[in-house]
Amino acid sequence: MTGMVFTDVPPAGRDVLRLQLEVAGLPVDDLDEAGRLFFRLSDDDGPIGYVGLEGEGPDRLLRSLVVMRSRRGQGHGRELVRRLEQVCDDAVERLHLLTTGAAPFFRSLGYNDADRGQAPPAIASTAQFASLCPASATYLVKDLA
Repeated sequence: MTGMVFTDVPPAGRDVLRLQLEVAGLPVDDLDEAGRLFFRLSDDDGPIGYVGLEGEGPDRLLRSLVVMRSRRGQGHGRELVRRLEQVCDDAVERLHLLTTGAAPFFRSLGYNDADRGQAPPAIASTAQFASLCPASATYLVKDLA
């Protein structure tokens, strides 16, 4: 996967991200709130996909992973997660996420099922946990330490 660039997406440049998340049926209501970083993976052919990181401290929320429809099935989702994990500094000990349809994908990347009721307060208080993702969503955690 050479020739790819992983860059941050500033708030003013999130229109394509928002559109792709809406097409994928993923939450967009809180994209512009504080404490969210979004990244784009692209190459010479344009955007490949997006992924987000939310929060501060040792527990952070991996969110908004989406690969452009025309770029799916080529390992780009794995690459997005790998690169996001690489940008996490030593202060990040665990990544948490909720998913309604991609649990097997995330499990294959080392994320483990967890009890949603046991999520740390910093994660449980996010809009994703509190209201945007359904109670039926699978809660997964990966220890980065």
